[in-house]
Amino acid sequence: RDYSFVHDRLQEAAYNLIQPHDQCLRHLKYGLALVPCAIELNDDGMLFCAASQINRGGPAAVTDAKQALLMANLNLTVGQKAMEMSDFISAFTFFDNGISF
Repeated sequence: RDYSFVHDRLQEAAYNLIQPHDQCLRHLKYGLALVPCAIELNDDGMLFCAASQINRGGPAAVTDAKQALLMANLNLTVGQKAMEMSDFISAFTFFDNGISF
């Protein structure tokens, strides 16, 4: 399904109807779906977006230790890319999120 909203507040209200745990799972799912595409296309922007979605899902959405390790490694990789671009605030955020997994 493709949904569009007339106003951001309507989108926000619809999003808030989703249970918090389900929100986390959806963010994780979206992020995980973006990772292979980002790698295949060698698209750092998409990889940043994928990591950000995964981080919005947070550790509560991760199902096992293997997946948690993958999320931590993704954050490490993206954090290093952010440092290469001299975006130290984003790098810190990715490193910090990686530690939380």
